[in-house]
Amino acid sequence: MKKSMFPAQFFPLSLAFLSLAGAAHAADYTIDPSHTYPAFEADHMGGVSKWRGKINKSEGTVSYDAAAKTGKVDVTMQMATIDFGFPKMNEHAIGPDIFDTAKYPTARFVSDRFVFDGNKLVSIPGQLTLKGVTKPVTLKVNEFLCKPHPFAKREVCGADAETVINRGDFGVDYGLAMGFKPEVKLLISVEAIKNP
Repeated sequence: MKKSMFPAQFFPLSLAFLSLAGAAHAADYTIDPSHTYPAFEADHMGGVSKWRGKINKSEGTVSYDAAAKTGKVDVTMQMATIDFGFPKMNEHAIGPDIFDTAKYPTARFVSDRFVFDGNKLVSIPGQLTLKGVTKPVTLKVNEFLCKPHPFAKREVCGADAETVINRGDFGVDYGLAMGFKPEVKLLISVEAIKNP
């Protein structure tokens, strides 16, 4: 049997090097708050109409490795910036009846996994924390693209995703006893610019 020309201690080192080399493809991105607006669509009065709005201020980070098809997301939304396009409704929404932003100022979505079908990103499973309650939520990804940003001169990645949650599961139960439907559609449009 031919003896290896490399000493035994070389192999753990080489494996560590290969692991680091694979990780080198991962890149970190910072969410662009001026192009990231989590939006929502909620029932009003049990089917009479729908309320639509958005969260005006959010921040966070994305880590993405195109070669390995892996990614992470951490997004925090400032719930006091909720905007229905109707100031009186905004005031009610941030109060104790609904989101109680004095006690729960933020909502947060965290994921450590991207799910691909071939080369296409199809979903991002994670944990949503809203009003102090954390539940599993999976975002369905409708569009995802990375390309050079013409103004920032760095890569930008963007996604359009959606999911449906039961707001009652998060303790946001105002109106449910009056027949309002608990399902809320979340529509997430996000852009993130690669860190220098």
